[in-house]
Amino acid sequence: MDIFARPGDSFWNFSQVFKMPLQLIIDSNRNINTQILMTGQRIQIPGFVATNYKIQTGDSLCLIAQRLNLPLYSLLLVNPNLEPNRLQVGQLIKIPQRITWRLINGIQNFDYDIMMNDIRRLLAVYPFLQTAPIGNSVLKREIPEILVGSGTKRVHYNGSFHANEWITTPIILTFLNDYLLSLTNQTTIRGLFTFPFYQQTTLSIVPMVNPDGVNLVLNGPPANEPWRSRVVELNNGSLDFSDWKANIRGVDLNDQFPANWDRERARNPKYPGPRDYGGERPLSEPEAIAIADLTRRRDFARVLALHTQGEVIYWGYENLEPPESEVLVNEFSRVSGYESVQTIESYAGYKDWFIQEWRRPGFTVELGSGKNPLPLDQFDEIYQETLGIFLAGLYV
Repeated sequence: MDIFARPGDSFWNFSQVFKMPLQLIIDSNRNINTQILMTGQRIQIPGFVATNYKIQTGDSLCLIAQRLNLPLYSLLLVNPNLEPNRLQVGQLIKIPQRITWRLINGIQNFDYDIMMNDIRRLLAVYPFLQTAPIGNSVLKREIPEILVGSGTKRVHYNGSFHANEWITTPIILTFLNDYLLSLTNQTTIRGLFTFPFYQQTTLSIVPMVNPDGVNLVLNGPPANEPWRSRVVELNNGSLDFSDWKANIRGVDLNDQFPANWDRERARNPKYPGPRDYGGERPLSEPEAIAIADLTRRRDFARVLALHTQGEVIYWGYENLEPPESEVLVNEFSRVSGYESVQTIESYAGYKDWFIQEWRRPGFTVELGSGKNPLPLDQFDEIYQETLGIFLAGLYV
């Protein structure tokens, strides 16, 4: 929500008027010198929207503020040209409204376009978020990263490495939405105040690593050639892509990382297809390259890759994981009820590579149970199981 500075205003004043943590307002206005505000300068207040109100007979600005339980000064800030003593019946003014509801509706077929639209909606209401593309998919879709927080501990969550595991994307974005609501309303999630997490942690989220694959599963093959004919051929002539895990070229992105890649390739398909083909070399696919480059650039303290299904958390790789990993996974298991498994005979995955290269905690979290893609009627249950893991990833 936009407000307009008045003489003598300060960011601290705004934080008091709107009952909003000062740091969130500062981070929502990164291009503004907080020490010098000019009269009429536009300031963004996170967690609010401005709605229209039509002046009724007998209204005064003071009565409106009392009736709506708003500070009178907030009405002046959102209506910079308003003359309080000259209100006219039928006149429209702006009313600040605090957002207390989710903007994300996760219980739907959550394709790339829905995700991008929802990210734009979140950015409009919570401008302290930062986002930028980390790269492009094969079909040139931008792969967004979302950053939230200003702390030195760098944590990363990602989803939809595998196309038919797309439910991980709305699960992650629903958590992000709830986190933002908690921050701006200064409420708790499971008894935890979250603003300390914001101060201590920078959370990086890539909600959809494999946008082309997700759209293929949800919407069918692309209309343009040669991609349409190619993916149908790779899918053995079927237009049912519900078993498809790979990217649009038939490469499994979670078999793309240089962590015993040769061992994984030796036991998997040697040609492109719906699943398990790791490519002709590690990091051949633009989506995998984008995540790898991001990980090198951000120097994460820990990473969580969300997959489905199995209700299990994998946390080791070749005994290279640090002791901290076991502490973390025990807490993840406690808050979710998921089983912790140190190692299985599987290689070339993102968390394997992260552990190998940085000797830091990396986790593959398999959400829910059943057959992929998991049905949306499991969404709420899966989210409640995963919520504790998301929180623990920030506080442990």
